[in-house]
This record gives sequence, C-alpha cells and structure tokens, in this order.
Amino acid sequence: MKNKILITETALRDGNQSLLATRLKTDEILPIIEKMDEVGYYALEVWGGATFDACIRFLNEDPWERLRAIKKRAKKTKLQMLLRGQNLLGYRHYGDDIVEEFVKKSIENGIDIIRIFDALNDVRNLKTAALATKKYGGHCQLSIAYTISPIHTTEYYKNLAKEMEELGADSIVIKDMAGILLPETGYKLIKEIKSVINIPLELHTHGTSGIAGMLYLRAIDAGVDIIDTAISAFAGGTSQPATESIVRTLEGNKRDSQLNLTLLKEIAEYFKPIRKKYVEEKNLNIQAYFVEPSILEYQLPGGMLSNLISQLIIQGELDKYEDVLKEIPRVREDLGYPPLVTPLSQIVGAQAVFNILTKERYKLISNEIKNYARGLYGKTPISIKENIKKILIGDDSIFEGRPADQLKPEYELLEERVKKIVNNPVPEDILIYAMFPQEAIKYFQKNKIL
Repeated sequence: MKNKILITETALRDGNQSLLATRLKTDEILPIIEKMDEVGYYALEVWGGATFDACIRFLNEDPWERLRAIKKRAKKTKLQMLLRGQNLLGYRHYGDDIVEEFVKKSIENGIDIIRIFDALNDVRNLKTAALATKKYGGHCQLSIAYTISPIHTTEYYKNLAKEMEELGADSIVIKDMAGILLPETGYKLIKEIKSVINIPLELHTHGTSGIAGMLYLRAIDAGVDIIDTAISAFAGGTSQPATESIVRTLEGNKRDSQLNLTLLKEIAEYFKPIRKKYVEEKNLNIQAYFVEPSILEYQLPGGMLSNLISQLIIQGELDKYEDVLKEIPRVREDLGYPPLVTPLSQIVGAQAVFNILTKERYKLISNEIKNYARGLYGKTPISIKENIKKILIGDDSIFEGRPADQLKPEYELLEERVKKIVNNPVPEDILIYAMFPQEAIKYFQKNKIL
C-alpha cells in the first residue's frame, strides 16, 4: 500500500523513559528484539534521550554495548535515537569535535536515524550534528519543538521547516513533547508544513493531556507520513498512544499501517510482567497514567510534572504545587517564550519553584537562567523583557552568535583525562566521560579501572 502510515515504535526509549524513568534494562530488551524486527515498523527508537545517562548512572550498563546488541538482533528495521543538538545527550553545549565524534560513533555502533532537536529551535545549534549525520551515512531527522505562544504561529513553523530542509534534513518531525497540539490545529499545521517541504514529515506526541489519539487521526487525515507509538504495555499517560490501538483503528482505512497485529500482541504480552515488576518496585508511578487536561494551559511535558512534584515533596512544600504550575507560564513569558523541552523545561521549572518558595520573584536565580539570558543556549524566540533581563544579568552583554563558536576543541583534552583512569580507552569511553564525567568515573571504577 503506497500511502500507508508508517509507525516508529518508542517503547524501548521514550515509552520507558516517560513511564519508568528510563529504567528498562538491556537484558529485558534483547529477548524481544527479533520479534519486534518482524512487525513491519518504520523504525525502533532505542537510544538517546535519557537512556545513555540512565545506563551509566543507575543501571551500571554500557550504553554503547546496549546499542550494538540491539543492532545485532534487528536486521530489518531501522534504529533511531534522540539527540539534543549541540547538547548531545548532556546538559551543556559541547565542542564541534565532540559532536562530530559522537554522531560518528552512534552510526558506527548501529544507529540509522538521528532525530536532532534544539530546545530553542535555533537551527544554528543543529548544524554540526546534522552535517555529521549526513557525512557518516545516517538519516538526518530535524525536530521542530512544538510550543504555543504569540510568536509560535503556523508561519513561524513553516519557515522553520523550510530552513531545516535547506540545511539537509532527510525528514522533519513535529515534536509535541507536552502533548498540547490540538487535533484541528495539528491538521492545519501538517497541511501547511507539507505544502512547503519535499521530505517526509513525522509527528511525535504524548498522551498526558488526553488528546494524543485524536491528534494522530487528524494528522493521518492531513497526510503526515510517520507517527510515533508505544506498545501497549508502555503506552498511555505521559507516553505515546498504544501501537496496537492505532493499528486496529486504521484497519480498512486507506492508510492502514499493515503492521502484524499477532506479533504486536505477543510483544505486549512479553512486556506486561516486566511492567508489573516495575510497578511493584515503585519505578512506575501510577500518577504517570493520570490524564491532565490542564497541561493544555500550562504546556508542561509529563516528565516535568513528575520532577516538580518530586522537588516540592523534598522541600516539604507539595501544597505549593498549583502555585508553581501557575508561575511557570509567567516565567516562560518573561524569558521570551522558550519551548519547554530539555534542558529549558528544567530551567524554567526550577525558577518557578524558586519564585514561589522564596515568595519573591527572581530573588534566587540559577546560573542556568543567567547563562540563558546571556545567549549561551542560543537565540531566544523573542527578546527577554528588559526589566527581567536587568534583574537576571544586570548590564552584561548578550552573545548573539552560535554558542558553540565560543568553545575550543575538547576531545583530545578529555582523552588525556580518561587515559589516567582507563587502560587503552576507546572513543566510546571518551564520549561517556564527555557526557557525564562524575558518573563516568564511578562507572569506570566498577568496570574498566586500571
């Protein structure tokens, strides 16, 4: 069927990241890969995002070995990862040499599609990773971080998509990280974007607000090429809509996915006892499944909600939850309407918490907020309010260029550091250290120390 909808399965990355805080272990993943490889998926999202961090920090696993092991078993289906542009998988901008090496090794170890986003939709922060993906033979998918504000209009998104195609994107994805793209808005947005690009368009959303399935149906009507779903055991709530449900809904439709439902059922049955284990271990919080329509107002990704709750519980201030939710849009407006996606969702959320708990707005300001105001994360969608900028950084100048242009090459320096810890380190070891140096040292001491 020429016009069938293509489906990317997210359970091995975003599905388990959204519901299980990325705790799914490699030995729980590998036994089912061959069966997943036979379903007919367009791609399996298996890596990137927080998987790298979780492997090192919590699971004592080699993320590179996980990728190689999955690739060995997935012989038909493309493997996909999520990359935070110049931030890679960390929380700061890295030098271009680190970005290029990371992309190179990701592709060498098994990744086919690299989905690249920037929290500010600053295309300059995508360029190095995008060009490296093309250079080393990967599929470069550039991401539009979807948000709502007076300046984030359909025309804004159309121009952004055209700029991404001109940069060399092989496909574009609308990344609706908070699940706030309304079905009719999505229908019109997809129609408009597809009218100005000549490459495939994918849609990614989350079920937190309760509208994800309805959005997908309208997106399919509008001609979207690919959608992201999660096998039912790791679907719903803050994850994606269930793969089987979408597949069944489209049976007989002219855009029928033609995925193998028998295999999908077997895959879901495989994961159910694993899910049960995580529920019993309290790694899967029931709150992750609660539908929260107010997200359409506050525009918060599901993971950001759970982080806020955790912060307030630790502070003994959970009764301030609603106040913090109301403060977040105000902080976002003050800062020029940044999309709420990593790392800016954490930065904005933390500032809202500070503002409420100190009972004085911007009395306490994080270094991250100051660096954001100085332009060190990239160009803000619109200028920060002048009175707010004065509070945040005084008379400091704002950097107008690409943030990474200020960074010197750093791979060789990091390599020398790792050689003092690890005997004959491979490039993958250097990159583990580059992403999370403190956690990497602990990991190396357990696994690779001299």
